[in-house]
Amino acid sequence: MEVEAEVSATELHDLVETELERVERWRAEELERAGYELSAAAVLAASAGVDLHLAIELLARGCPQDTAMQILL
Repeated sequence: MEVEAEVSATELHDLVETELERVERWRAEELERAGYELSAAAVLAASAGVDLHLAIELLARGCPQDTAMQILL
């Protein structure tokens, strides 16, 4: 007995993580690991023009998060 389930486009999108979403999630995780707060990491991760290495280096060199955010954005 076969059972077919109908899935809406919205439900399907919720099930399938896009490559962009995976990259942003990974970037956010790296930024959190470096010391950024969750919300700041999410903003930076979603900003494609932000250099991840520079963002991490700024905190590693003692730059306050607020100042780093102003520099990066």
